[in-house]
Amino acid sequence: MTDDDDPGDRGDPEDREGPDDRGNPDDRGNPVTRPGPRERPGLHSERTLLAWIRTGTALAAGGLGAAGVAGRHTGDGRAAVPFVLAALCGALLLARTRVRYRRVERAATEGLPLDAGADALLAWLGVLAVVSGAVAFVLVSA
Repeated sequence: MTDDDDPGDRGDPEDREGPDDRGNPDDRGNPVTRPGPRERPGLHSERTLLAWIRTGTALAAGGLGAAGVAGRHTGDGRAAVPFVLAALCGALLLARTRVRYRRVERAATEGLPLDAGADALLAWLGVLAVVSGAVAFVLVSA
């Protein structure tokens, strides 16, 4: 009998069935499982990153385009100011993508709650700036 045919050999510890070192029992004898340091729950953080990139790009590009149209059509820059503010909000959202991605990744891995308050506030300010710019454009050009 060779070492490969040994019935007591079960292979790698990851291939074995049964409790592992992360499943230490609690006070009642139930196994307590915690995610390991490299476990990832899925693609949540990547989807969130792409959604914020789309939002920031739409605000930045749309705000700049609308500011150009409003500035050329009205002759003065007053109607373009809200659109420029929307473009700045979009640029700030894009600048914060790496920080936000790391925060979402850590929260998903460690099971922590997410807080996107500042980013959501920037997005809402950008949308409100677009709406107020549209109203100002209609009022100035009428």
